[in-house]
Amino acid sequence: MLDLNNVTFVLVGLFTFFLVLYYSKYSWRRRSMPPGPFPLPILGNFLQLQSEGLLPSLIKMGDKYGPIFTIHFGRRPTVIVVGYQAVKEVLLDLGDVFLGRGSIPVFERFYNKSGLTLANGDLWKQLRQFSLLTLKDFGMGKKTLEEPIQAEAQYLVDYFRSTNKQPFNPSTVLSCASSNIIADLVFGRRFEYTDEKWMKILHDMRESFEKISSVWGQLYDMYPSIMKYIPGPHQKIFPLLKDLEEMVRESIKNHKDTLDPACPRDYIDCFLIRMEHEKLDSDTDTCFHYKHLVATSFDMFLGGAETTSVTTSFGVLYFIKYPEIQDKLHEEIDRVIGRTRDPRVEDRNQMPYMNAIIHEVQRISDVLPMGCIRSAVNNVTLRGYHLPKGTDILPLLTTVLHDPAQFETPEKFNVNHFLDENGKFKKNNGFMPFAAGKRLCIGESLVRMELFLFFTTLLQKFTLKSAVDPKNLDIAPTETGLENIPPNYKVIFLPRE
Repeated sequence: MLDLNNVTFVLVGLFTFFLVLYYSKYSWRRRSMPPGPFPLPILGNFLQLQSEGLLPSLIKMGDKYGPIFTIHFGRRPTVIVVGYQAVKEVLLDLGDVFLGRGSIPVFERFYNKSGLTLANGDLWKQLRQFSLLTLKDFGMGKKTLEEPIQAEAQYLVDYFRSTNKQPFNPSTVLSCASSNIIADLVFGRRFEYTDEKWMKILHDMRESFEKISSVWGQLYDMYPSIMKYIPGPHQKIFPLLKDLEEMVRESIKNHKDTLDPACPRDYIDCFLIRMEHEKLDSDTDTCFHYKHLVATSFDMFLGGAETTSVTTSFGVLYFIKYPEIQDKLHEEIDRVIGRTRDPRVEDRNQMPYMNAIIHEVQRISDVLPMGCIRSAVNNVTLRGYHLPKGTDILPLLTTVLHDPAQFETPEKFNVNHFLDENGKFKKNNGFMPFAAGKRLCIGESLVRMELFLFFTTLLQKFTLKSAVDPKNLDIAPTETGLENIPPNYKVIFLPRE
């Protein structure tokens, strides 16, 4: 028979040996890496990160370890960057080095490891260049896109008039309006606010982002190989987006069946035409495959519609929370535009208060607080630390948008962050809601145009009232993770006659 004491001794010895081996390996690897809390085997820094929530824990660690530190998401080491100066260094000063996309397990499953968001190297360059040029051809960043946004803004006005001054939650309708702009560019169509199937897709999309931003979604990103098999709310993330994916695939099929290469209608048409051209050149190493078309179309719609609609929802929430802001905006709109002419993008140059308010809405709503993870494409030295090629690095955009060195009252809504002493609009280097550098969000100009025309048109036609006392109106996000999720609220739309 085995001696129990000997077995125990052997097991303890083996455990100690592997623990020392792990510690030695980790200590050797972290010699030139930024400091950070010691990770446990398999768990990494999970216990430290979940004590106060992922994002608050990372921000608190920045206070302890400095603007650059190392965290282990499971077994995956990631360099965290906080504050304007350090993030600027990563995204701008060393932007060409940190141009790769790091690991995002939840999106890798979304997009089947395909498409623009997850692409790297030549694949990313080809897809980005093609996407930028194609979207510009269809009006993004140009005056030609103004008309469909103006038309969508009028659809919003008509819908909100139909609520007959009754309290109403506008989030899903605002989501539909935002989605229609990108849907027109990508799919060549718009959806009615009464389309129940489409409204369900948008509702499911929002719910999916809520679950991604919850602790369950964060756990999935840390331990994807384990969480894939564990039951929980995170298992609903992917089924919730299934109808949207099917809509994308069905739209691509319809485009193929009705394609006229001489007259492309939208982004999908242009991609299909490029796919045919690439087939004719057998020597070309192409990225123009069906899987990238599905993933990129899905990605542009998901990113463009969701983030814009969340920003718009937060904007309306701030308008009813701070009615004095509306008074000043109404005065500026009446003076510059009047109450009958449709707002135009060029009006923005004469409306510094509205311009500043929109910037402050984007700053304080902080829609993507954690930004998107990057990866080093070469070995690099960052503030004396030597990061090997392939190191994941996460610039926390929220720490830029709330950096006290850039903003006087970073935690409070303050339009003076973007107005000078003469009431003129002023830029602020800490304004990075779209990230920065060559991997900047390709839809920045579209979002800016949408927000201006939507907000200006709505406030030209309505006074927005809270259904409860504004003092009791909660404006804190219900979830903070990948995305800040706005709370539910109701608005009364009072026509300005």
